[in-house]
Parts: sequence; C-alpha cells; structure tokens
Amino acid sequence: MNNVLITGAKGQLGMELSKLLPGAILTDVAELDITDMNAVQKFVQGNHIDTIINCAAYTAVDKAEEDVALAEKINVSGPENLAKTGCKIVHISTDYVFDGKGYKPYTPEDEPCPISVYGKTKRAGELAVLKYAKESIIIRTAWLYSPYGNNFVKTMRHLGAEKESLNVVNDQIGTPTYAGDLAEAIVKILPQISETTKGIYHFTNEGVCSWYDFATEIMEMSGLKCQVNPIPSSAYPTKAIRPFYSVLDKSKIKEVFDIQIQHWKKGLEKCLKKF
Repeated sequence: MNNVLITGAKGQLGMELSKLLPGAILTDVAELDITDMNAVQKFVQGNHIDTIINCAAYTAVDKAEEDVALAEKINVSGPENLAKTGCKIVHISTDYVFDGKGYKPYTPEDEPCPISVYGKTKRAGELAVLKYAKESIIIRTAWLYSPYGNNFVKTMRHLGAEKESLNVVNDQIGTPTYAGDLAEAIVKILPQISETTKGIYHFTNEGVCSWYDFATEIMEMSGLKCQVNPIPSSAYPTKAIRPFYSVLDKSKIKEVFDIQIQHWKKGLEKCLKKF
C-alpha cells in the first residue's frame, strides 16, 4: 500500500492506528490544518498520499452548541477538503447522527436525524465525503475509549479511585468501543477499499449496555470499591441532547469486509491491561 495519511493522529483512534501502521504519515492540527484547502492539497501532493484515514474531528459535544462555526469548519469543511484530493478515504463518524428515539439497532441505511450541533456537523461531513471522494468509506462508531486522551474509562477510573460513590446515567443505551479494536478493523478494510465498497458502515464492539452498566464493569475490572448509583439523564442535564438509544447494527461491515467483532467486555479487558 502506498503512503497512508492519518489525520488527528494524536487522538484515541489515531494513536491506536499509528501503532498498527508504522509507515503511515501522522498529522495533527500543528502539522496539517485540514480546514485549509491549499495546505491539504500541497501536503497530499508533496507526500504522494494515496489513502487518508480521517480521525480529526471537533468532538466537544456540549461546547459545539456554542462553538458552531468551529465545529462546522473541522467536521464539515475539513473532510470535504480531504475528499477533494482524489485519495481513498476512511472517514470516522458517529452514532450522534441519529436522534436515539428508536428501539432497535440503527443500520447504515436508516435515515439520520441528528439532534445536536455535533451530530449535525458530523452528518454534513459524511455527505461531503460521499459527494467528493470516489473511493470512500464512512465508519460510524460510538462510545470510544482507549488508554489515550480523555474518555469515560479514564474518568471513571480516576473518580473511582478518589470517591466512595458515583452517580451515572442509566437510561442512555449504546455500545462501548475500544479504539484498538476499531483500528484493527480499519487496517483490515484498507486494502479492500474500492468504488464498489463505497458507502456508510457501522462499527462498535458487540453487546449493549447503559453508561451505568459500563461504569459498574470498569470499577469491577479495575478492582475499585467505588459504588456506582444509577440516575436518569434528567438528573444530569447537559447542553447538548444525547441520543437515548444509539446501538449500531454492524451486519454490513462484517459481511462486506469479513470482520469479526468481539464483545465490549472483552475490549474493555484488553484496554485495561494497557493501563
């Protein structure tokens, strides 16, 4: 495979990918501003890039409600610029493109209906990539965590070591995803990308849980004695509305790319061993 560019390489997924693709060219905002079309074209041509894995995103969900312009710039203009280079693209998206009012796992064919600025900008980014990149794969994921960056697992471990009890919402349902497992899937998909595989796919670990269930499992596996108490989302209001049910159907990615996916508890176990 020719030169692969990983944007957002200092994020959770970018860090995991960089370990699996040692020859890849890694950039974060300091090395390449994806919102600057000229800079993108120059960088891609200068480094003879063939494939781009776009992990760069504005992910501060609550902050995005006020910071709309920046969220749009990074989540919409950025992917569009990358898609216009003519490279093959793997673009990472999110379960937040759905409103979460469903009751069965969302398929890639289900109609998106984002309810937050973050979700709306990520959906617009998907459409831009599909419009401009001939060979493009959109992978929607959810509840991502790893030993790197800021995430729910690290927060729970930190608080669990300090506090005797914690309140965690129990009415938002989804699937935790270990970034290492997603990175492995992407590496397997890369050589299979073509015009015939173009489209939207879903990847999370298997299984379903609430944030409360997830927190309880983190404490248990980490050997922490912190008591986790279930609370409704109404007791923990946030600026951006979260989808209540955002389980993703992964049949398509498993069938098209022959991918095995493990249960979220197995992913958590693997991740915790790296702490």
